[in-house]
Amino acid sequence: MAVNDCFSLTYPHNPHPGDLIEVFRPCYQHWALYLGDGYVINIAPIDGIRSSFTSAKSVFSTKALVKMQLLKDVVGNDTYRINNKYDTTYPPLPVEEVIQRSEFAIGQEVAYDLLVNNCEHFVTLLRYGEGVSEQANRAIGTIGLVAAGIDIFTFLGLFPKRQRTKY
Repeated sequence: MAVNDCFSLTYPHNPHPGDLIEVFRPCYQHWALYLGDGYVINIAPIDGIRSSFTSAKSVFSTKALVKMQLLKDVVGNDTYRINNKYDTTYPPLPVEEVIQRSEFAIGQEVAYDLLVNNCEHFVTLLRYGEGVSEQANRAIGTIGLVAAGIDIFTFLGLFPKRQRTKY
C-alpha cells in the first residue's frame, strides 16, 4: 500500500461495481465510478485546451464527455483508492440501478463546472442519486475566505487606493 491508504496499480485493491474510485493527481483528486471487469465511468472536460493540460483544462471548461475507460488508463502513473466516503450520509442506490444509470450516460456531453458540477459530483450522483463534492466545497470555502480577507484589508485601508489621474 502507498501513502494515504491509496492503492497503486501494482498492488490493486479489488473494487466492486458501483464503488467510487479516487485518483490522486498532482494538486487535485479525479473521481470515477467502477463498473466492473476493469472499467470505470468518468467525465473529462472537452473544451478549449490541449489534453496535455488536463488539470488546467478542467478550470476553464464548461462541457465534459462521459467516458467508459479502463481503470488502469484513467489512473495512469498516479495512485488511487476505493473511497465510498459518503455511504454514511447518503445510502447507495442498488448496484443494478447505478450500472444502468451509468450505461445510459456513456457518450453523453454534460455541463461541467469545477465548483458545482465536477467529476466528483457526477459519480456521486450515479452512486447516491445526489451530486456532492467535498473537494469543491473546500475550494468554495477558500474563495470565500480570500474574498473576506480582501474586504477587511480594503476596509482598514491596508490596500493603497488608486491614484486618480486628472486629464
